[in-house]
Amino acid sequence: VQLQASGGGLVQAGGSLRLSCAASGRTFSSSSLGWFRQAPGKEREFVAVINWLGGNTYYADSLEGRATISRDNAKNTAYLQMNSLEPEDSAVYYCAADANYSHFLKTNDRGAYDIDYWGKGTQVTVSS
Repeated sequence: VQLQASGGGLVQAGGSLRLSCAASGRTFSSSSLGWFRQAPGKEREFVAVINWLGGNTYYADSLEGRATISRDNAKNTAYLQMNSLEPEDSAVYYCAADANYSHFLKTNDRGAYDIDYWGKGTQVTVSS
């Protein structure tokens, strides 16, 4: 699976952005998809995940209620709608795919996520 994230940009606090993750590869529709973010000087952190059918989602506490993850398997695309953005949301956002939903929710012994596929990130900057 190859992933390409887009939709980032500069937005004022309180604004909204919709990130997209275009995927190629036969395993897209059977993979869980998720978003992570990494701010300068910080560890990469989990944002949201959706399972392959789209029926199960999970969000980081920091974005609960402000973000919605979705997917369109017919278009091989996943989305992350973020509302009420705050300067603390500024980061590079990465989409990711893995056959195992639980891999998005925990790190391994080295503190990394065991994710099969990572896309290149898209920058989100929220101004105050």
